[in-house]
Amino acid sequence: MPSSPFVARRSPAGSTAADDADAPQLVKRFTGAVDSAARAALLRQTPVTIWLTGLSGAGKSTVAYGLERRLVSLGHACYVLDGDNVRHGLTRDLGFQLADRHENIRRVAHVAQLMNDAGLIVVTSLISPMREDRAMARAIIGDDRFVETWISASIDVCAERDPKGLYAKARAGQIASFTGISSPYEKPEAPALDIDTGSLSEAESVARVFDYLRARGVFGD
Repeated sequence: MPSSPFVARRSPAGSTAADDADAPQLVKRFTGAVDSAARAALLRQTPVTIWLTGLSGAGKSTVAYGLERRLVSLGHACYVLDGDNVRHGLTRDLGFQLADRHENIRRVAHVAQLMNDAGLIVVTSLISPMREDRAMARAIIGDDRFVETWISASIDVCAERDPKGLYAKARAGQIASFTGISSPYEKPEAPALDIDTGSLSEAESVARVFDYLRARGVFGD
């Protein structure tokens, strides 16, 4: 009896018999009757991804969730993809070496792209230390939707806050590949926004991002 084309044969290692070379034959992109413009019109907003990048402890999550609160309170559909949270599920199989960070960012960027296509405003909060990886995220999401936002608090400010006790452990050699100590951070060369949370309050930082989005016409008002 011939094998069904709907049953994936698996190798002993657990992967399907079809390798990447077969993907163009087995996978097809489908387009529905409702496009992204219609979904954006339904939500009365222009979907974008605010990509927050910066050192651990810089305040990325604080700004992300503060911005989400403000947007939702004004009736805008918004969702935060936080780096710590996605590692509990979507990227739980990845570590913190540069190759793993690259894959982490690739997966999150694709999720953000899908959420933007659904009409949502997305805020990502990831260290995303390498320019090449952020450029990849921009390419996946789309240049017109990608808002690179550097949370630029200095390493001294971040270490002083040290909310997770990570800088002390990294300096003691207890954590390998820790960004800013034993692993590089390449600051953005031309970010859409530069927010120094060492000198700005949470409210001021959130307001900077919100005002930028409003000036850009994201809210359609």
